Amino acid sequence: MHENKKEIEYVILVAVARENEESMDVESSLDELAELAETAGAVVVGRLIQKLPNFNPATYIGSGKLQELEYMIYDKGATGIITDDELSPAQMHNLGKVLDTKVMDRTMVILDIFAAHARTAEGKLQVELAQLQYRLSRLTGKGISMSRLGGGIGTRGPGEKKLEQDRRVIRNRVAQLKREIADVVSHRNLTRRKRDTGSDPVFAIVGYTNVGKSTLLNALTGADILAENKLFATLDTTTRSYEYNNQKFLLTDTVGFIRKLPHNLVDAFRSTLEEACYADYIIHVVDASSKNRLSEMKVVYQTLDLLKVDNKKVITLFNKIDKLENPDDRLGLIDKRAIETVLISAKKGISLDKVGEAMENVLREDRKLLETVLPYSAMSLISEIKERGEILEEEYTEEGVRIKAYVTEKIYGRVSNG
Repeated sequence: MHENKKEIEYVILVAVARENEESMDVESSLDELAELAETAGAVVVGRLIQKLPNFNPATYIGSGKLQELEYMIYDKGATGIITDDELSPAQMHNLGKVLDTKVMDRTMVILDIFAAHARTAEGKLQVELAQLQYRLSRLTGKGISMSRLGGGIGTRGPGEKKLEQDRRVIRNRVAQLKREIADVVSHRNLTRRKRDTGSDPVFAIVGYTNVGKSTLLNALTGADILAENKLFATLDTTTRSYEYNNQKFLLTDTVGFIRKLPHNLVDAFRSTLEEACYADYIIHVVDASSKNRLSEMKVVYQTLDLLKVDNKKVITLFNKIDKLENPDDRLGLIDKRAIETVLISAKKGISLDKVGEAMENVLREDRKLLETVLPYSAMSLISEIKERGEILEEEYTEEGVRIKAYVTEKIYGRVSNG
């Protein structure tokens, strides 16, 4: 996989506001698309929104708006357009033919960013698979004109040469990538099984992209993970150990979620996203200062539901509270799906101790209070309680060790059954 020489592109953002959509939602989505475009290295020079009952099957937007867009491209000196929705091969072909410019959609931009940010071997494999599956569907008939792409967005990753080969060769490459990713997943599952036999509960950190998940992990554990004010600054899963009140936890960072996340990307990154499935609990990080906070929270929960992670207890951390100018803004920081909520600033170190306290509270809810005297012959069990439980009182007597502790159901059952 190689990267083409980066070149600046001047783009116009195009969106369709359908009848069932709020205009505010469309504007927010375009704001996010502008961030995506800038992250990919483009300069946004204009935007165009059309209200329609549904997407035009031939050209995405209507003929009148198409003429307006053609004039905007000339007037703004744009070198391409980016649509806020994924285009069909026919729509992409027809738009390119009418406008005589580079045509990209939201999916292409997201895939391009992933290609630029993938660091590990697994991440690169997953990105290449997603890109090839996306482009393979556009190599049917006239489809997408590869020569029209030129350089810039959409050309990072597998490269143009490979995409000009016949579909059979590309399908072979897709099959090979799936086998390689399956090997990686097998290794990951082995690591998970080893981790499951350990004593430390696992909390998966999830959230919308750029809400501060990596900053939080760095602040809590001293990890040295890249934390930039960019969408998808980090893609790869990282697990670190965190200790609070002598209780050890494992914190696993995951790739950020985003609205209209491409299906190919969900499929390719399923093994990474599924870290949330294998965790014991979820830590949901929210940007408290975002004006789109509620819709971003909705996207996160929709993605978790898609992954069938709807049975995990959730701690929600409203991050970046230092950016709230009005104290009354804190009153609206509520998450009904969370059993614990904490207001923090990972960057400023505000209330980070309350994160550990919330984790401890959630853990305690799933444990049973054990009060008993264990004989000295059961020292191995006492050690296990210290490792896997929370000792409240411990006294050495003639009869044995008097213990008061919160323990797992498994340990409680073993003690109760003698």
